[in-house]
Amino acid sequence: MDCVKKMVVEIMYKKSDCLICHYMEEAIREVMPDYGDYAEYRRVDIFKRDGKKRFLALSVSLFGEEEVYKKLRIAPIPSMFINGELIFDVIPPRPMLEEAFEEVIEEYNMRG
Repeated sequence: MDCVKKMVVEIMYKKSDCLICHYMEEAIREVMPDYGDYAEYRRVDIFKRDGKKRFLALSVSLFGEEEVYKKLRIAPIPSMFINGELIFDVIPPRPMLEEAFEEVIEEYNMRG
């Protein structure tokens, strides 16, 4: 699996005392050693400046500006995105997470 471009795996993370956020991150960190050559992990801390901007950008990509800014519709927390696309809004079992990673890697290999 020669992959030139790494997929970007992001989780929306509320704060350190958010137990479900912690478990989502833990699930992803468990599989990352197997995909380190193919994936870059980023935690999007929605209460920090850069995290807040990214969270809003991903929310807008899901729902559009009007839904986000006028109706306050936002991306689920926690959630996992790969390359800016919502993949899971619940904590995925390891096999499902690995399958999602493998699909992206396969897509990269087919393109290039």
